[in-house]
Amino acid sequence: MIFVSQQNLKTQHRCVTLLYSISLPAYRPAGSSFPHFIAEATDQLNLPTVKKTLLPNIYEIPESQLPLLKKPGLYYLKFFRTPYAINNILKYILLIFSTALLAACSYNKPHEKRSIERSFYFWKSVFKPTTFEKTVTGSINVKTIYLKFFDVNWNENTLQPEPAAQVNIVDTDFLESKKIIPVVFITNECIYRLDSLQAIPLAEKISTLMKAIILNNHLANIPEIQIDCDWTVTTKDKYFTILKKIKELSQPLPISATIRLHQVKYIGKSGIPPVDRGLLMCYNMGNLKDPATDNSILETKELKKYTGTLSTYPLPLDVALPLFEWKVLFRFGKFKGLIQNLSDSVFKTNFVDKKANTFIFLKDTLLSGYDFKKGDIVRNEKSDYNEIMSTAKEISNQLSNNTLRVSLFHLDSLTLRKYPIYELENIYSSLR
Repeated sequence: MIFVSQQNLKTQHRCVTLLYSISLPAYRPAGSSFPHFIAEATDQLNLPTVKKTLLPNIYEIPESQLPLLKKPGLYYLKFFRTPYAINNILKYILLIFSTALLAACSYNKPHEKRSIERSFYFWKSVFKPTTFEKTVTGSINVKTIYLKFFDVNWNENTLQPEPAAQVNIVDTDFLESKKIIPVVFITNECIYRLDSLQAIPLAEKISTLMKAIILNNHLANIPEIQIDCDWTVTTKDKYFTILKKIKELSQPLPISATIRLHQVKYIGKSGIPPVDRGLLMCYNMGNLKDPATDNSILETKELKKYTGTLSTYPLPLDVALPLFEWKVLFRFGKFKGLIQNLSDSVFKTNFVDKKANTFIFLKDTLLSGYDFKKGDIVRNEKSDYNEIMSTAKEISNQLSNNTLRVSLFHLDSLTLRKYPIYELENIYSSLR
């Protein structure tokens, strides 16, 4: 086992890194006085005596220009990219390592599976899960419920933030066997309209109302609380002030915050929320209001544009994946709103033309109480199982957590009936 390094020579030539394997035999080409080896390079080699093979990044390299080195990436050979004789400028240091040291290296260790805690979001105002919802969560061993306690909106009349859609917990028995994570959703508009001096009083009111809901419903098994807000550069400072105060008032419970993909990609502008952990929301990633968008809920190719630095995000991250669907209405090329819980079968009429995932209205039509106009376009967006699995795989490869809470959005009978139990099992398991 040989470690090969290059001394720091004073030159302006750029260095590249080369890896190659002693498991590949050397051979002596016709007309050559020395053996050649096969090597894998991380950059294009620009040497006159090096031949590129048919395989990507694989080269044929004469022994005279390259010492033998073992793969994979624990050992490196650095050399200058130059058409001149390498041996005239390279000075090598050879270090011998024991077999025990190599065996201890993590490069050869198999990937250890993560411990996954299964969870669901519940986003309705009345908590009274159906028998079907209880059966499904029991079948797939869901341990945790993210339960939205209330929203915080901006009241245009009072010019004050105010709570809205406070949860009414009807079935407390179901929650006795689950961990409960209270969630408060604060609209970004509310933060934007908020005066800086109102930030700490708002945090105090949020904390007080959360504690009252917990106390009044005798909720006991609460491992953390979560604040949900799609903050921006202009609202960051006030939002982070609110988070710091809520965290202070919630001790000893940890606090988490939802993290959108754009807040990961543009971390320099978005900042890092002052919380104990984040929950990465792997949905609503496309431009909902753009008629050219194919699916704003979930597209792996779109997600990849945002996750290049995910592995270095400084907070431990849990993951949320979508199960929901909706329809997006456009009129005269402009976004008009969302339509939910409207079956595809409703659009099977002579007055509607279907193209790909869109419905185009050929005349004014009244369908299920919706007044559609001629030329209206309805884009049908779903959380496709294969797309969910592809997204989960992409995220799994980027995260370094040994333990991970995976949450599906959201707990609803109409949504759950579209996914067989084995698909839900597979979604959770895909992040192990």
